[in-house]
Amino acid sequence: MANARLSRRDFLKTSGSLVVAFSFGPLLETAGRAAMADGAALKAVSLDQVDSFLSIGVDGTVTCYSGKVDLGTGVRTALTQIVADELTVALDKVRLIEGDTLLTPDQGPTYGSLAIQVGGMQIRQAAATARAALMSEAAKRWQVAPGELTTADGAVRTKSGARRISFGELVGGKEFSLSLDTGAPLLDPAQYRFVGRSISRLDIPGKVSGEFTYMQDFRVPGMLHARVVRPLAIGAQLASVDESSVSGIPGLVKVVRDGNFLAVVARTEWGAIRAAQQLKASWSDWSGLPDESRLWEHVRATRIVKNDITSNVGRTEQALPRAAKRLSATYDFAIHTHGSIGPSCAVAEFRDGKLTSWSASQATHNLRKQLASMLSLPEDQVRAIYVEGAGCYGRNGHEDAAADAALLARAVGQPVRVQWMRADEHGWDPKGPPTLIDLEAGLDTAGRVVAWHSQFYVPAGAAGTVPLVTAQLASLPHETGMSPGNIINDTALPYAFPNVLTVAHRLADTPLRPSWIRTPGRMQNTFANEAFLDELAIAAKTDPFEFRVRYLDDPRGIELLKRLQAFAKWQGRTSSKHSGGDTVTGRGVAYVKYELYRTYVGAVATVEVNRTTGAIRVKHFAVVQDCGQIINPDGVKNQIEGNVLQTVSRTLKEQVTFDRSRVTSVDWASYPILTFPEIPDVDIALIDRPTEKPWGAGEPSAAVVPAAISNAVCDAVGVRLRSVPFLPQKVLAALKSV
Repeated sequence: MANARLSRRDFLKTSGSLVVAFSFGPLLETAGRAAMADGAALKAVSLDQVDSFLSIGVDGTVTCYSGKVDLGTGVRTALTQIVADELTVALDKVRLIEGDTLLTPDQGPTYGSLAIQVGGMQIRQAAATARAALMSEAAKRWQVAPGELTTADGAVRTKSGARRISFGELVGGKEFSLSLDTGAPLLDPAQYRFVGRSISRLDIPGKVSGEFTYMQDFRVPGMLHARVVRPLAIGAQLASVDESSVSGIPGLVKVVRDGNFLAVVARTEWGAIRAAQQLKASWSDWSGLPDESRLWEHVRATRIVKNDITSNVGRTEQALPRAAKRLSATYDFAIHTHGSIGPSCAVAEFRDGKLTSWSASQATHNLRKQLASMLSLPEDQVRAIYVEGAGCYGRNGHEDAAADAALLARAVGQPVRVQWMRADEHGWDPKGPPTLIDLEAGLDTAGRVVAWHSQFYVPAGAAGTVPLVTAQLASLPHETGMSPGNIINDTALPYAFPNVLTVAHRLADTPLRPSWIRTPGRMQNTFANEAFLDELAIAAKTDPFEFRVRYLDDPRGIELLKRLQAFAKWQGRTSSKHSGGDTVTGRGVAYVKYELYRTYVGAVATVEVNRTTGAIRVKHFAVVQDCGQIINPDGVKNQIEGNVLQTVSRTLKEQVTFDRSRVTSVDWASYPILTFPEIPDVDIALIDRPTEKPWGAGEPSAAVVPAAISNAVCDAVGVRLRSVPFLPQKVLAALKSV
């Protein structure tokens, strides 16, 4: 824990290695740089410098500096494998520093399944540049041609094996001072020792033993504890506060009020909890949310600020009226909360006018900018450090907790820890916005698709920076736009229909503060597309696998579907079974080419439906995935399993409820999630392509889950579920309607 409060100079002195490297010119000593004042730029963090990503210690230890962070997904292990292979060192000679704005480059937030695809490949190229430079320096020392040299086990040696010099001996105490060479040759994948192997996760032993420090367990000396007292309604104004109502609580340090931001700070966490519960405050009324029972009418009536035409092939408007058979349907996907098991937490400290923030933010470089703006500080006076959270994905409440802590640390002049409660997490984290989709398609007399038209109603904005609720409440500088994520991806189709028009109507507003949740947009859009495609297959009396393959012109997509068909032991059919009995079984398929350019996934779901209760039980998922070169097969399978389980929960159970003033689903009773007895079996087959670039694995497999379940339910009982979540009452209503 002490290391978290070290200066840059102290960090480098105590870490067991110096930032070492060299240039192609004369080797320059850099010891003088270590004597710079605290906070000086002791190491590069720009994306075009090798030193930003790598250092090599005198003992040969390689330190990798990653702007992408491990959100519990195994990225730490995969990046270690990449560096170890590209620099030809042992795994235990690589250590990772992640998400520290003082030490790591800004590689963008850890989202979009881009940690390996983008961040990892930047690090791989930096390692390749470093390896080439090491061999060049050894060649100069030995006065031999670089082609006579190779690297292995952390050393440069002649191919004959006659001479050898370790990386530590070669560059100890120097900087690379070298631009990253995007053309530096990578090792042949056949030479990799670790990439492509299921290396055990580096973080698991500490998590099993309890030695791992989650953000929720993080402490710094002299730290105080705080709780924020939330408004009774989202837009309520704070009228008055009776500080005497908490005067008797032991250890109370301060009641902090800044506009509509209200919090208590105490010497113990229990003292802060008691004070927050006991503090008397009066708030104005506010009822600006729509009627939840009329949510979809509200969405459809919201002002459209622009239309994004995501695909336009042929002449859909002319082709649809001429179709022999026309089908139409409306799909919707509820508002979801992140539902992180560990509520958001952060610690902040001001020292000599500089702010240090520790949080589980997936975007520490963005958070640094937001905190600086909110508090009117220069960016170089703010340091944001990532500490893994117990429940950390998407843009949940961690950034907001970090803002809470920063504002309160400034107010009391001591380090402050803010731990959200369950009602804070469910009630105040930003939400995955509602999605409404209208679809229409036409078939000819032979059952061929002649036209497809879809319209998506989604909020304006993309992945960016979500306004901090702290800054909003305190009327401090903050962003005013919406950042729901890149939610129009996968509105367009992977299928080659002759006439296609897909349009995203971008809405001026959405009921609750939006952000991205795992597979934002891609899940909702793929749900509608793949379920409606099954509706067409049934209308065309064609097996759903055959129907998909018929319209694919992508060899890798076709290969994946054929492998899935065999892997899942699919029995062809041309209509749903409509089986009899009280509890019936069905199977459904779904497919996605993620964002239409990367990571292919296909899944077959097996479900049981109880006709009497309306309950759906997902029994099994078979998944085949092609994400190019696989870094860690077991890690990829971890991600697929997690995606399936979480998305089954989202599909069957989860939806945010609210009244006209606030979110009402603020606990696990009102926002239920999947329980252990309900977990399905998951079988996975991976298509590894070692010579291809790696693509993301963190999100794509989630996209196919809702449609596969909808298609399986239709196979079982002959009714189509078009509204997520698939609650028992919706199933019963659908059964009664046929």
